[in-house]
Amino acid sequence: MEGLNSKWIATVASIWIQCSIGGTFTFSIYSSTLKSTQNYDQSMVSSVSLFKEIGGCTGVLAGVFYSFVTLDRHRRNAGRLRCFYGPWVVIFTGAILSFVGYFFMWASVVGLIHRPPVALMCLFMFTAVHSTSFSITASLVTGLRNFPAHVGTIAGLLEGYLGLSGAILIQVYNTLFQGNPSNYLLFLAVFPTSVSLLLMYFVRIHDTNSEDDKKHLNALSIAALIMVAYLMILIISDNIFTMASWVRIVTFLFLLLLLIATPLGIAFKAQMDDTKRLSLTFSSERSNSSLVYDPKPPILAAYHELPPGDTCKENDHDSTSDGDLQKDMTLQQAICTINFWLLFIAMICGLGTGMAAIDNISQVGGSLGYTTIEINSLVALLCIWNFLGRFISGYVSDIFMRSRGLARPLFIAITQAALSVGHIVIASGFPKNLYVGTILVGACYGSQWPLLTTIISEIFGVTHLGTIFNAIIIASPIGSYIFSVRIVGYIYDKAAASGGGDQDNSCYGTHCFMTSFLIVAFFALCGSIVALLLLFRTKKFYEQVFITRLR
Repeated sequence: MEGLNSKWIATVASIWIQCSIGGTFTFSIYSSTLKSTQNYDQSMVSSVSLFKEIGGCTGVLAGVFYSFVTLDRHRRNAGRLRCFYGPWVVIFTGAILSFVGYFFMWASVVGLIHRPPVALMCLFMFTAVHSTSFSITASLVTGLRNFPAHVGTIAGLLEGYLGLSGAILIQVYNTLFQGNPSNYLLFLAVFPTSVSLLLMYFVRIHDTNSEDDKKHLNALSIAALIMVAYLMILIISDNIFTMASWVRIVTFLFLLLLLIATPLGIAFKAQMDDTKRLSLTFSSERSNSSLVYDPKPPILAAYHELPPGDTCKENDHDSTSDGDLQKDMTLQQAICTINFWLLFIAMICGLGTGMAAIDNISQVGGSLGYTTIEINSLVALLCIWNFLGRFISGYVSDIFMRSRGLARPLFIAITQAALSVGHIVIASGFPKNLYVGTILVGACYGSQWPLLTTIISEIFGVTHLGTIFNAIIIASPIGSYIFSVRIVGYIYDKAAASGGGDQDNSCYGTHCFMTSFLIVAFFALCGSIVALLLLFRTKKFYEQVFITRLR
């Protein structure tokens, strides 16, 4: 068991957990079943979807819980209860919540319990998706603490696999549950919970750095890209050919082999290299070991740790003397900064408008005449573009910041401007427009997550990263309510009621979504402008600390 105790095994366990909890990205698969079995209109479905967003993005409790069970002083004072401290406790909590939420949703759909009111169904959805905030917080923050010198790369990798999980689960649906969304809901209740319970104990914090960390992280990244390419082939083939059931099963088993064997092989290789280097270091008694205790990035300093003359005079906390500076900001301190609220507003526009498109892509496709297979393919492609956005933004922002000094807020501004273009493409309604629109929306929405994570760790520090991160992403359900429920859902229902709908509360034609997505595009562009303001406020920080030290 000791051989499985390393940061590489922790990373692989985190990857597998991330790949199992993406049920939130497949909402469009079972949203139609919820709508028909519960007799909902589109606004009611959007309300359930809103609580999906609220559940996934109100993880402050998960962040506080993670900080409590991982801080050394709490572990030292725990005595005999020390075994109940660590990231695994957070993952365990998420696993239980996931089962409870999805199980009661399944029970409602199949009639095992009486049809619940909309408010209770929203509670079921909230509970199911709120579980992901615990799993994501434990996996992501542990990854950042295990690889402090490569925060952009590890954040992009873990966030990327989370985005890719939707495409993986869609392959599960197509292989095992095609045409049976209710059984798929039961699968979502059982499978993620089982994976989390099996792997949670391997997710641990390891305060070691190796000079080969980047090489092995790149190998994991290449493995992820290979899996994306394979999924793309499966999705395209599904649209061109009619696959026999045995072909689907074989291709799915090969997908599982890629997911399980490749990251595990890389982890074992990395662990062997680290063990060999450590052994050579001890035998030669060299002081300049390549594997040393280094809990902090050797090149990074938090925004608030700069001397007073090197920071923007934004508030009392930022302008305190050196003796008053904190090692890392707490949530209360971060909230008192302008940078926190600029990030918050930018995320309302970026995450909120992105989720409005993702949650309604099934209805948009239906209104434009897309077939069920095409709509399911669009959902899967959205997950893949989501993965690529998460993966590439973290990796590329690391490269450009180190080589050219481009600050990460610039990438948020660029991707949100591109997101606005994606919404305009969806609104246009030209033939096959959704295939183009989902590329832009999926990639640009996904890119917000690792960029947000790394910016928070750089500006506010890593100790309370989970709490501050989960506080800022409350912006996502706020934005989702504004753009998905009050704009997209409202305009759709109004168009359906005005003569373009049928008895199923459906609407057909470009008029169902054109106006709403043009409005959404405008606000995505506003988010880009807010991100530029954050860039100007932190530009001096990135120039004086990161660029100077790296050069």
